[in-house]
Amino acid sequence: MSAILHNGPIFDGHSADLLQGQAIYVEDGLIREIAPLDKLPGAERRIDLNGHFVMPGLIDAHFHAYGIEVDLEKVDHISPALRSLHARRFLEGALHRGFTTVRDAAGGDLPLATALEQGLIDGPRFFFPGLAISQTGGHGDFRLPDHYDACACAYCGALATVADGPDEVRRVVRDQLRKGAHHIKLFVSGGVLSRTDPIWMRQFSDAEIRVAVEEAETRRAYVMAHVHTNEAALRCVANGVRSLEHVTILERDGADAIVAAGAFAVPTFAIGDAMKERAEQMGLPAAILDKVRAMGDVAYASLDHLRQAGAQIGFGTDLLGPLMDRQAREFRLRLPVCSPVEILRSATSVNAALLQMEGKLGTIAPGACADIIAIDGNPLDDIALFEQQERIGFIMRDGKVVRCAL
Repeated sequence: MSAILHNGPIFDGHSADLLQGQAIYVEDGLIREIAPLDKLPGAERRIDLNGHFVMPGLIDAHFHAYGIEVDLEKVDHISPALRSLHARRFLEGALHRGFTTVRDAAGGDLPLATALEQGLIDGPRFFFPGLAISQTGGHGDFRLPDHYDACACAYCGALATVADGPDEVRRVVRDQLRKGAHHIKLFVSGGVLSRTDPIWMRQFSDAEIRVAVEEAETRRAYVMAHVHTNEAALRCVANGVRSLEHVTILERDGADAIVAAGAFAVPTFAIGDAMKERAEQMGLPAAILDKVRAMGDVAYASLDHLRQAGAQIGFGTDLLGPLMDRQAREFRLRLPVCSPVEILRSATSVNAALLQMEGKLGTIAPGACADIIAIDGNPLDDIALFEQQERIGFIMRDGKVVRCAL
């Protein structure tokens, strides 16, 4: 199919200087040409964007398709079929909020990616890690202290599995890659939504992290790591981790190390904000709420360190279950530190580079995938516009029109 999209200023994913008076020629899922309307060849369909702000489809680099409960301990006890139906709803919701690509952070798998590719379900492009990998007693080990296990020699849940020692980590990483994983997820510090590991806890040895990175790189993949503390960030970049998630308690030396290593940082403000707002309604344990509250101001200081250091800052949300509807709030939550154009770059071209899809995703340019949205209003003036889903009047994913309500 070919189409021409015209009559709207274009943000190309990079520059704050919008392209004016240009139209986009799309053919067979790709952007073929950008030129004045009268200079483009004929197309099967011509779409007047009615002055809407045109930009690349959004990318969420920390998504949980199977994260159907905020209380992660419950997810292991839900059937795969039911988890998949929830995932379908989450993915469809993300697409209709303008996210044409998501990167899963735990549990996303080949069957779900295949369902999307075959058109069995609607949703964004889907990059997945397979099961996230935790050490015994780490952030991804959801067994509580009173869990009786006569052997205690294995744990494999819906979102994560356990590996201890370099050899076992190597085997598990190889297995996720065998199953089609695009990247590998490790837990390298304590977490918020796990009751048994404090935030400051050191998880995985340097040797275990290095082995995971080595094995990922054999497939031209990479490691993304759950990281809250500065110490964990320093250990990750020293051992080759490409993508550092959350980075909520970061010092300037940690930010500088991320930059020096050419790594990416993916802060996730939406999940903490949503949990604080709905804590009473969700009935979360006090131990978890205490962790959430402790992350408040320090997370903004960490983001400022990253910005001042010149880090590549990606865009992720980390939302779970009933909180998924807050996905677009991440834009506004970054405003105390970042400018609107910086936030838009994070959700487009920076995330595309993180996903090793630079020039293909997150940009409006010849040769890029035709993942395009148009919004009523200018997000460079009001980044919170994304929270008004009805303003997103046009969504195209892979050259196919998902929504056209202009």
